[in-house]
Amino acid sequence: MEKEAIRFEEAMYKLEEVVQKLENGDVPLEDAILLYKKGMELSAYCHNKLQDAEKQLISIIDKEGNQTEFEPSKGGETNA
Repeated sequence: MEKEAIRFEEAMYKLEEVVQKLENGDVPLEDAILLYKKGMELSAYCHNKLQDAEKQLISIIDKEGNQTEFEPSKGGETNA
């Protein structure tokens, strides 16, 4: 899929453009359906990118240089 080659920020920008066009409501039905599909693809791509980033942050290094588990429910506090 072509979206794999774009950056997260670019995908978010394109998604915002799609949402804005759909919210304006002056898009013919056929175009609105295509925009909706494109928006859903971009949304899924961005969601997956965010999940990947979270997985990378799960294991972080504490102040002493020890690897520790990141606990998202604690707002990023580590087990130090």
